Amino acid sequence: MKFTLNWLQNYVDTADLSPDQLAEKLTMLGLEVDSVTPLYQELSALKTGLVLSCEKHPNADKLSLCQVSIGEETLQIVCGAPNVRKGLAVVIATTGTTLPGNFKIKKSKVRGLESFGMICSESELGLSEEHDGIMELPEGTGVGQSFITALGLDDTFIEVDLTPNRPDCASVIGIAREIAGITGKELAVPVTGAAIENSNNEFSVTVESDELCPRYTARLIKNIKIAPSPWWLRKRLISVGLRPINNIVDITNFVMMEYGQPLHAFDFDTLADRKIVVRTPRENETTFTTLDNSDRPIDRETLLICDGEKPVAVAGVMGGMNSEVTDSTTNILLESACFNAVSIRKTARKLNLATDASYRFERGVDPDGTINALNRAVDLICEIAGGKTTEDGIDVYGGQKQTDPLTLRISRTNAHLGIDLDGSAMIEMLESISIKCEEKDQDTLLVTPPSFRVDIEREADLVEEIARLYGYDNIPVTLPHVSLSYPEQDKNRLKRKKITLDLTSIGYSEAINYSFGSTDHADMFFLSDADPRRQAVALLNPLSEEQSIMRTMLLPSLLENIKRNISFQKSAVKLFEIGKVFTSTGKNTQPVEKFRLSAVLSGNRYGESSPLHYQQEQVDILDAKGGVEFILKNMSLTGNDQKTGIRFRRSEEGKHEPFSEIEYSLDVCRNELIVGTIGKIKNGVLKNFNIKHDVYYFDLDYDVLCEVKQVPRKFTSLPVYPSVKRDVALIVPETVSSGELLEQVRSVKDKLVESAEIFDIFQGEKIPSGHKSVALSITYRSPTKTLTEKNVEKSHSKIVRLLTDKFQGSFRNE
Repeated sequence: MKFTLNWLQNYVDTADLSPDQLAEKLTMLGLEVDSVTPLYQELSALKTGLVLSCEKHPNADKLSLCQVSIGEETLQIVCGAPNVRKGLAVVIATTGTTLPGNFKIKKSKVRGLESFGMICSESELGLSEEHDGIMELPEGTGVGQSFITALGLDDTFIEVDLTPNRPDCASVIGIAREIAGITGKELAVPVTGAAIENSNNEFSVTVESDELCPRYTARLIKNIKIAPSPWWLRKRLISVGLRPINNIVDITNFVMMEYGQPLHAFDFDTLADRKIVVRTPRENETTFTTLDNSDRPIDRETLLICDGEKPVAVAGVMGGMNSEVTDSTTNILLESACFNAVSIRKTARKLNLATDASYRFERGVDPDGTINALNRAVDLICEIAGGKTTEDGIDVYGGQKQTDPLTLRISRTNAHLGIDLDGSAMIEMLESISIKCEEKDQDTLLVTPPSFRVDIEREADLVEEIARLYGYDNIPVTLPHVSLSYPEQDKNRLKRKKITLDLTSIGYSEAINYSFGSTDHADMFFLSDADPRRQAVALLNPLSEEQSIMRTMLLPSLLENIKRNISFQKSAVKLFEIGKVFTSTGKNTQPVEKFRLSAVLSGNRYGESSPLHYQQEQVDILDAKGGVEFILKNMSLTGNDQKTGIRFRRSEEGKHEPFSEIEYSLDVCRNELIVGTIGKIKNGVLKNFNIKHDVYYFDLDYDVLCEVKQVPRKFTSLPVYPSVKRDVALIVPETVSSGELLEQVRSVKDKLVESAEIFDIFQGEKIPSGHKSVALSITYRSPTKTLTEKNVEKSHSKIVRLLTDKFQGSFRNE
């Protein structure tokens, strides 16, 4: 928004504020000032003069020899302007003066006669493009004065960078209202509270869509005379960068800058059927010629102003050539309307046509202010252009909306801002910027925002207004009270982060997949109809058929990951994912959400970069089981206490996972509760995913693992006395798992047993059919003495008897 200090002074008294002080106040009001620039300082050396005599140049037909008084002296100047004459007040550039464009005036001879300066035109001064003659100053202008002082050009230009939510400040009156509110000065508005009481029968207005055009007002003015605008009007427009055109166009531009309401004047005699129709284009209307003589494409969303036959303007953007005000125009129809902001924004972007009018309509024009601006322009036209009019017109206000009052709590406002104001002080502040207030009770105000404040929608906006008007600098500075206590973190989340780091440290890669899945996955994994994992939550608006439900398993996505890796010739894959699965509990209830930890392994055991001295080996069930043991160990869930620890057992026939080979299926149990499974994916399942490599997996209930009480860490000193190792090889039935033998040894309450491990499992010719040989190595140590053969033999014999009795075992002879 551009304006000058003198222009602003017409509406609010700013005499006691310097330009810098005014800019500071506007900035603190939230209206950031981009620049404060003194105007026309380059013209400060120019003086006003009076032509005392004007004679024809003796040596040139088109030149005049003038004697010009500049007060203290009279200068002889040769001038070629056709309008120079005796008694004319002019602008003089004396020798040594530099004009805009770095043009320096020098003493010179023109056709044999000396010239001591130049009589200037408006184009030479950079005030306009008028160059047909010299600039004529008003009659009675003092002689020898500073030109910028004599014509009121000694002014300060101010530019404000407005935010899109403050269209009310896209006008000089809007800026003046803000200044009046913070300084307590009275706001003087030329026209306010105007209304059109009677309809004009000489023309008609039809609005086809109240949504696109909430309000349209117009008045007819006859017998105008198109002419250049008076200097005061041209000066206002030039000072803010607008080019004066003629009195009618200049008045509409002036009122737009003054009120923030764009206006448009139509040549009334060019309007077919003497009517205005606000509508969108018909099927045969595809282009329109705007005032800049450009053919613009229009579509069905473009809002047009039309007469009885054709479009005459693009609503809110630019008028048309076919209804332009020309030098021969005598009757005009003046439009003041409010258009839909979104519609105008779209149209301006499509046409690539940004105008001062579209700038304001895009942000929102006050529908209740259209007639004020209209009547202001009509008064100026009648005064300057000699027009005749009546008080009637047409006002179509089909989009009028009721504004409901907002509640402003005094105590809450004070608490938010850290100040102490009573209700009367807040009312005074808000009413100073035309916001109506009414006291409901001691702590509550009913506030009705004016129609031009489109940014005030809720109580928080009113609190902001109080802060702006009270002054941000006046709000006391306080430090927030922040508790020094460390915020409590989700323990399970911390465990997830640790597991992620642990697994990646041993060669796994983390996968993060969508929480969506396909309805086909249940069939691809051979799940039974009664399996709860078939109870999936369907999405109302799925991204695709492959992502139409919330997933109930993590493994399908991980198999898709393996398939993609193999397709890129990356066959050695170890992937894991910790994520939520969702099980439906009914149509109108929330699903059950649980975290699971799943992993898949395929290809070379040592990955893509295995050491040269390592033999190429494929992963097997023991790699998957080792991954689970690693997780349990790092979660401190393994120990000798079988009542609370986690253990492995072979899956029972018929109760194993339907997608896992029974020979490779293990259950991870907490007591009798299965908290996870380990196994090898069936070839049939892999075929459904187009995978030709063996894939092993483990799938754990992460939430249950987090609930298990961790085995406390115990720190002991390093052993002082040596250990003794004894091996035992037993032949046991095939049905006895090797792990059961190991668990039995570890569960023996013998203080000398330090550890036990399996180092061989054998089946062959010398082993009876249906049996196998399991070899264990048991380590014995005493923390208080060196063990004797007798000590070790006693403990070892007890363990051997326990194993042979419980598992029907016998010693292997060879």
